[in-house]
Amino acid sequence: MKHIVADQAVVTADEYDREPTATELNAIEWETDVIRADVELLDAQITALDRVPNEVDTQRIRRARRRLLAARRDLENKVPVSVLPHAGDGSFLLEVAA
Repeated sequence: MKHIVADQAVVTADEYDREPTATELNAIEWETDVIRADVELLDAQITALDRVPNEVDTQRIRRARRRLLAARRDLENKVPVSVLPHAGDGSFLLEVAA
């Protein structure tokens, strides 16, 4: 007689079920200004979806786009002091000049 059982999932945590690494946290910190500006632009666009955009909505969206572009420009102009290999997993740590 054959027993029919479900395949069990792997007991160890998946790659997506773990905490962020130091490298990933460093990358998020590196891009924080861009992330905030992007969220602000999305917020302005979502607000304008509910109704016909008026002059204030248009200005808010325009201002948010300019802030996002400025944040992206500033991010591109940041120069890392050095790029160090991290933990042998193929990732890198950025050391940034203040």
